[in-house]
Amino acid sequence: MKITATPGKTDSFTDVMGIKVGQAHDVGVNTGTTVIIPDNPIPMGVDVRGGGPGTRDTNALDPTCLVEEFHGLVLSGGSVFGLDAAGAVTEALSEKGIGFPFGPRALPVVPSAILFDLKNGGDKNWGAEAPYRRLGLEALNNLSTTVEHGRFGAGHGATAGGVQGGIASASLETEDGLIVSAIVAVNSFGPTVHDVPMEHGTIEMPKLGFVGTNTTIGAVATNLKLDKAGCTRLAMMAQDGYARAIRPIHTPFDGDTVFAMATGDKEVSKDAMATTMAVAGTLAADCVAKAIEKAVKAA
Repeated sequence: MKITATPGKTDSFTDVMGIKVGQAHDVGVNTGTTVIIPDNPIPMGVDVRGGGPGTRDTNALDPTCLVEEFHGLVLSGGSVFGLDAAGAVTEALSEKGIGFPFGPRALPVVPSAILFDLKNGGDKNWGAEAPYRRLGLEALNNLSTTVEHGRFGAGHGATAGGVQGGIASASLETEDGLIVSAIVAVNSFGPTVHDVPMEHGTIEMPKLGFVGTNTTIGAVATNLKLDKAGCTRLAMMAQDGYARAIRPIHTPFDGDTVFAMATGDKEVSKDAMATTMAVAGTLAADCVAKAIEKAVKAA
């Protein structure tokens, strides 16, 4: 049986309805932050394969852990400093009453992943206060269904195999209404195969000066009704899009991470779920590979 999918209405991450994206960057520092917020709390999963990841609250995404739904996701430049963006977004959502009502304040759960862009020539002499809390709040205030591609958000200061990286998104929709989308900030150690065609047995290694300027981070979304375990499987399959578009990938230098989220608008029967997941995961990998190519071209 042949499954055919075509790009969604805008060929972007927000073609999965019920999700908005906000982005902000600082030209002087040469860095930025991307915030993803669902209209309602949704299940999420994650797959981390790089040897040098920087993340926050990814353990909460484990299907064996308590929390079942999540309130946002932050992708940011800045290495460990970029994790501050998720803290600022968490506090801002709590102020709006978004989160679990477990105490005197709402408790949002906002996982995050960061990429390393501290050696890209920007002014990193920011003193005692890094810019990422500010960038997180700016991105949150810029939420929209329009996703900017190229040097925006977490992709603003990114590099890809020694050339300019960036951020982009893509989507695919089947005839029966299954929608899958991806957004990726490309900051990889290895070059994209679009720029360096793959030849089996030959590896195009970047110059050592770019070691440390690494990590590709992103997210996929679907309108399927999935739990955390289903989202985790979707993230695992989506990660294959990295391997199709970047070489080498998942190296000791990279922190490659893919999150997955499901809005639950499309239900399928239990008997059809395994087959549907196979399709959704394959399309997710397609979207990831396509977003990577678009990101580098747009940057």
